Amino acid sequence: MRRLIVALALALALAVVLAACAQTPVAQRLQLPPLQLSPASFGTSVSLAQRLTVLQLPTGAALERPTAEHSIDAQLEIDPDAVRLAAFALNQRVLMLAWDGRALQAQRHLLLPAEVDATRVLRDVQLVYWPLAAVAAALPGGWAVDDAGPQRRLSFEGRTQVQIDYAGTPRWQGRAALDNRLEGYRLTIQSSVLGGP
Repeated sequence: MRRLIVALALALALAVVLAACAQTPVAQRLQLPPLQLSPASFGTSVSLAQRLTVLQLPTGAALERPTAEHSIDAQLEIDPDAVRLAAFALNQRVLMLAWDGRALQAQRHLLLPAEVDATRVLRDVQLVYWPLAAVAAALPGGWAVDDAGPQRRLSFEGRTQVQIDYAGTPRWQGRAALDNRLEGYRLTIQSSVLGGP
């Protein structure tokens, strides 16, 4: 019985936390472009311990009205050969992905909702951390990205779809907050360098 309760709790936690990052309403026509940039285009190597907090937002609603908040832990490694991410919930690994610039490999917990898409996870990581020029070069027509101080905006035809606010320098240290207005969630990432001070 205890095992069943733990399994159900895990399924619920995963569904709420990670599906927020993956949901796109059926009626939605505009979709964020996938970013599958080469690991080498990141320009350096980094290994991070992260705390990811997701706020679900009603799509199209004001950012001040979140409907749910959940957190998971992750480890992110980026080097010229690969991007690797492992996510943990309830002390269990629930998602592992590796991107070498050619193929995206993912391992998922059996209870991880099918809606959680490793391609979107990779997209968000690269949108938050990759150099502006690398992101801009990968965007299709109508899309633009710009940096203004501690902020990055991804826009379609002049309208902001994603806004990222940074509190640390370099941008992968400290806090980064991604507001995905198009898909209806806010992702806050608190990062520290593994092996750092």
